[in-house]
Amino acid sequence: MNNNIKNNNCRGLSICPLASGSRGNSVFVSAGGVSILVDAGLSGVELERRMSSRKISPDSISAIVITHEHTDHVKGAGILSRRYHIPLYINEKTCIGAEKKIGKVDQLEYFNCGTTFQIGDIKFDPFSISHDALDPSGMTLEYRNVKIGIATDMGVVTALVKEHLKGCNLLYIEANHDYEMLMNGSYPWHLKQRIKGRKGHLSNQDAADMLEEIKSDSLNHVILAHLSEENNTPEKAFNTVNETIGSSSGILLSVAMPHIPGEMIEL
Repeated sequence: MNNNIKNNNCRGLSICPLASGSRGNSVFVSAGGVSILVDAGLSGVELERRMSSRKISPDSISAIVITHEHTDHVKGAGILSRRYHIPLYINEKTCIGAEKKIGKVDQLEYFNCGTTFQIGDIKFDPFSISHDALDPSGMTLEYRNVKIGIATDMGVVTALVKEHLKGCNLLYIEANHDYEMLMNGSYPWHLKQRIKGRKGHLSNQDAADMLEEIKSDSLNHVILAHLSEENNTPEKAFNTVNETIGSSSGILLSVAMPHIPGEMIEL
């Protein structure tokens, strides 16, 4: 693994959704003096603009970690890597699938699902998820006594997923569609089948049921992510999950948006 990790002045663990949805996905995470992008699915210029709006310098980014090869997760990864000399962490099958989208990258660091790795003082634990990609991954990130889980783009919540996400302080999880909106909407049948299939995307209720099963006293924040702009609304996603887990759970629930970055959350 790369030892030349750029450091910044951040000391606690912070997370900020920069983009979420079918048009592009990227999450900023900072802890222990390093800053990381999990996915970079917008253009380089747009990612720079969104980071700037949250007072994040692209020069401070220590690494980009890629979950899978779809364009809405890798579009700006190669550009930012070359422009700011940022190492790209990716598994080998995903790298092969993303090769034409990311172009030549000088600093590649391979990881494998099921094997932990470190970037600075942050421990990453990637795990396999069910999606129509070559080797898609969710992951948990741990720093000191804080643990966050990132899991989007999956058609089914497996026992493996639930086991990894248990005990997190913050979860960034998919609530892609409202089932009735999807089935009654304008998408062709084959696309509806893909989205609701085992290698597609989670519905609002799927996300709510998972949270109800794995929530614990340690879970303080949940960010609902990767919402469809045609088959969902932020209100439907929020209300479905909130009604299931209960407003008295003490969990701070929010929704990541496609067009604007979210707030910086400090843990």
